Amino acid sequence: MRTTFTVGTRGSHLARTQTTGAAEALAAASGLEPLLEIIRTEGDVTTGSLASLGGTGVFASALRAAVLDSRVDLAVHSLKDLPSAQPDCLEIAAVPARVDVRDALCARDGLRLSELPAGAKVGTGSPRRVAQLKAVRPDLQIVDIRGNVQTRLARVPGLEQHDDHAPAAAGSPRGDLDAVVLACAGLDRIGYDWAITERLAPTVMMPAPGQGALAVECRPETAAAGDALAQALAGYDDAVTRLQVTAERALLERLEAGCAAPIGALARVEREPEAEPGSEKAAGSGGGRLVLDAVVAAQDGSRLLREHAGADLPAVRVRLEDGAADAETLGVARQLGIRVAEALLDGGADLFPAT
Repeated sequence: MRTTFTVGTRGSHLARTQTTGAAEALAAASGLEPLLEIIRTEGDVTTGSLASLGGTGVFASALRAAVLDSRVDLAVHSLKDLPSAQPDCLEIAAVPARVDVRDALCARDGLRLSELPAGAKVGTGSPRRVAQLKAVRPDLQIVDIRGNVQTRLARVPGLEQHDDHAPAAAGSPRGDLDAVVLACAGLDRIGYDWAITERLAPTVMMPAPGQGALAVECRPETAAAGDALAQALAGYDDAVTRLQVTAERALLERLEAGCAAPIGALARVEREPEAEPGSEKAAGSGGGRLVLDAVVAAQDGSRLLREHAGADLPAVRVRLEDGAADAETLGVARQLGIRVAEALLDGGADLFPAT
């Protein structure tokens, strides 16, 4: 009889914080003892720009290998770091409730984006952020940066003492930039929200698909075992967040097949008003509407292509009463993502250069 479960995590402070939180929630629900195992990934130890390493998937591959090799039972990822195509040999068993999806400006002297002087140097390793920064502030100098949260913050004057000397950012200077852009979710999770000088509205900087959400991944047989861990995973899965990221990742997967330009996407669920007690409608699970906004950007910020669409949901749920996946509702979310992607491609997104 199982008494423990093992969770793989990257070694950074942020990754360990996220994984510990997920492991503790699953332990409380299952009564099992969580064990954490640190997995080193290529993205953590290899220098060079993130884009040159093949994108965010470099952070996930070693964790996934540990799950497949049964070294760990589960892996916890930042969902935006997972490739959009999900392999059959692995399952995202839970997507817990999402936190702040926005990008964070961390600037010297408390400056906001509009207050940065012309020619200010802003650091980011994300082509999506580069493109949208250039669109709103073409006068800025964008600097490619690597490293963990603390290493990146140390590039901002006044925050140099937070450098954690991450191997992937070996030799990085300190205090040489006017600002860096990071994810609000990560800063909030490790208690670094004090470093945020502006939470950038999605209308200014559309988040990455899946941003602000975690993914707990395992082998399919682990999720289907019916034991305490499997039941805890099912209970940890947040229906609203799962529907949002299903649409966003379906859009990303479709666009990646024919578009190399930076992509941002954000879905939201609009619930129907509460029905009167005792009414026929109140007896059901309740529907709603899933709305998706997306942007494809030229890397130089010279052009942004936006699309918006919505779809009615038969229910705001992702599982049926017997625990099986609600294929109909999840299918609506997926088809919405594909529809918005097709609209972007029809608008010329496939003609945007990747660099």
